[in-house]
Amino acid sequence: MDRRAFLGTLTGGLLAAPLIIEAQQAGRVARIGFLNNGAQPSAEELMKAIAASPFWRAMKELGWVEGQNIVVERRWGQSADQLSAAADELVRLKVDVIVGNGTPSPLAAKRATNTIPIVMVAAGDPVATGLVASLAKPGGNVTGTSTRNPELTGKWLQLTKEIVPGLSRVAVLWNAANPVSALAAKETEAAARILGVQVQSVEVRGPDDFETALPGAVSGGAGALLVVDDPFMFQYLRRIADFAARNRLPATAFYKPFAEAGGLMTFGPSLAASVRRAAFFVDKILKGAKPADLPVEQPTEFELVINLKTAKALGLMIPPSLLQRADQVIE
Repeated sequence: MDRRAFLGTLTGGLLAAPLIIEAQQAGRVARIGFLNNGAQPSAEELMKAIAASPFWRAMKELGWVEGQNIVVERRWGQSADQLSAAADELVRLKVDVIVGNGTPSPLAAKRATNTIPIVMVAAGDPVATGLVASLAKPGGNVTGTSTRNPELTGKWLQLTKEIVPGLSRVAVLWNAANPVSALAAKETEAAARILGVQVQSVEVRGPDDFETALPGAVSGGAGALLVVDDPFMFQYLRRIADFAARNRLPATAFYKPFAEAGGLMTFGPSLAASVRRAAFFVDKILKGAKPADLPVEQPTEFELVINLKTAKALGLMIPPSLLQRADQVIE
C-alpha cells in the first residue's frame, strides 16, 4: 500500500488533542467494526498494516485513537459465507459503524443490517451492485469511497499496447466471485474490441485456482496479462507478479502495489487516497452524520507506475514519452 505521508503531523496533533479530551470527558467510547475481505493476518502483519495505513493516520489527525476513545472489532472472511457470519457478529456486538473494504465486505454488512452505518472503502461500482441508490444521494445506511471509473479500462489496455509491440491477445485475470470484477472484465473485453485485441478470460474464485488458471494464460498464447484488482487479488499480487516474471509475461494492474511487487505497470486510482478519505466518513458518522446524507466520493488522484527493472528483464523498451508521464519509475 502507498506509504507516502499525508498532512503535517503537527497540525494533526493540535487538532487531535482537544477532540480526544472532549470524548474522554464525556465518557464516550466509539466502537468501530472492520469487515475485511481476505485472510486474517498474523498479529505481526496486522500491526505493520495498521502502522502503515493512511486510514489510521487520518483517524489520529481527526482525534480518534484506538484504546483511548475508540474500540475496534476486526473480522475477516475469504468467502461470502465467512463474510456474512463475520458481519452478523459485528451487528451482535452493536458497533457504531462498520467499515468494509472493496465490494464483497460492504455487501455482506448491508445484508446483515439496515440500521448500523456502513462505510465502504475503495468499493467497485456501488450503484450497480445495489450498495447505494446513487453516488450523490446514497440513501440507506451505506456511503464511503469508490474507485470505479469505467473509462480507465480502455486507457489501461492502451498503455499496455504502447509497451508491448504488436500486442494482439491479452489474458484478463479476474475474481469470478466478485460482481464488480465481472463488470470490469466485460468492460475490458469491450475496450479490447475497439483496440483490435483479443481477450482470453482467466477466472479464479479462490487461492487454489491460481495453479491451474495462470498457466492457461501462457498456453493460450496471451501476449500480456491484465489483473482486475479486488481485495482477493490484492492478497496475491506478489504471487501473480512472480508467475508473470517466470513466464516472461508482461503484467499490468490498477494499483501501485502490483508494480512494487514486480508487475510491469499499474495505472489507476490512488488506493492510499481512497483509504484515507474513508476515515473522514467514519469521523462524520461518529459525530452524528447520516450515511444517506454523505455523497459517495470517487477517485480524484490517479497514478501511473512503471517497473523499469521488470521491463528490462522482459526485454521491453518503455517509450520515453511514457516514462515522462509516469508518476513513479521503479528501477
